[in-house]
Amino acid sequence: MNRIDNRQNDELRNVKITRNYLMHPDGSVLIEVGNTKVICTAMVEERVPPFLKGTGKGWVSAEYSMLPGSTITRKSRDINKLKIDGRSQEIQRLIGRSLRSVVDLGVIGERTIWIDCDVIQADGGTRTASITGAFVAMADAFKGLIDKKMIEKMPIKAFVSAVSVGLSGGEKILDLCYEEDSAADVDMNIVMTNKGEFVEVQGSGEEATFSQGEFMDLVSLATSGCQKLYNIQREALGEEISGEIGK
Repeated sequence: MNRIDNRQNDELRNVKITRNYLMHPDGSVLIEVGNTKVICTAMVEERVPPFLKGTGKGWVSAEYSMLPGSTITRKSRDINKLKIDGRSQEIQRLIGRSLRSVVDLGVIGERTIWIDCDVIQADGGTRTASITGAFVAMADAFKGLIDKKMIEKMPIKAFVSAVSVGLSGGEKILDLCYEEDSAADVDMNIVMTNKGEFVEVQGSGEEATFSQGEFMDLVSLATSGCQKLYNIQREALGEEISGEIGK
């Protein structure tokens, strides 16, 4: 199979993570996955949702949006519709769940870490790129809390990243760009930790079905892709921060 960008079936797009991309947030990155670009920020708020008040536990919450110029045709802002787009709501809940799964909420105290993921250019895989990039921004925010002696240790228990896989023309492919995703018979988004644990598996057939064997092969392909992403995250953070994760 000849892929659009001449990648091998098990090859990620080029991934670049730029830390400290913005001046004001406690953590910020620009993540580029092929032509997909997402700005991910993490900001600390000294309060928690009402259901956590008095528990001593914190929270991680996420918001996601696509800028009007991120797609070929202009995407209207949610504010113009007076409600959040259903797709955006689904994705931001996924991002929040994914990041909370690797955080010891008791360590951060009664604080909320707000994650904002803004897609500035979309070419497939925006939700997976958001999770992978937001993890790095969140780690930087926690490092800031440690440096200020507001928390005692890194609360992150494991790395988490996400990648897409799919079936196209009978072949299994990793990290689909938009054109591949829109034409795939089956597509999945898989979120995993570096311990080999699954956070979420989203998969569906588009006028097609898939067998148990194909499912397992796609999971294996995603696992190898996530392992490569952990290494990229680790390199971006450097040993000072990455060495504290999971201790």
